[in-house]
Amino acid sequence: MSAARFLSDTPDESAIAAQLPAYLARSYARYSNFTVASAVIDDLGGVHFGVNVENAAYPSGTCAEQTAIGAMITAGGRRIERVYIAAGSDAVVQPCGACRQRIGEFASKTCEIVSVQGGAATLRTPFWTLLPEAFGPGDLE
Repeated sequence: MSAARFLSDTPDESAIAAQLPAYLARSYARYSNFTVASAVIDDLGGVHFGVNVENAAYPSGTCAEQTAIGAMITAGGRRIERVYIAAGSDAVVQPCGACRQRIGEFASKTCEIVSVQGGAATLRTPFWTLLPEAFGPGDLE
């Protein structure tokens, strides 16, 4: 298992969802004990994984979505098609407000947030319903 990007013509949702819980063990949630793992699918079919990384100087940590977006940008991706999120509690978890803004910077018009529970995709939410009328790159033009 690697956090490196892999490409396919169509990323297999069930395979991504099945891998995500294993990434929870890589999370560094020493302070909250709330582990989160995320996978971001870019417009080229790349899959980029991330986990939350906390810091003693709370709230200086990074969310799993932020880590996965950074991996996407580092690998050359520019547009998010889908974000998968799994929590160690196995609850349905949506992105926090800061991550909604981060996702919105790169989200396609059809971007979805997919909750993963028990290694399976369980809830699909259109991203823009979570951040309607967002401030974004277009507002700076």
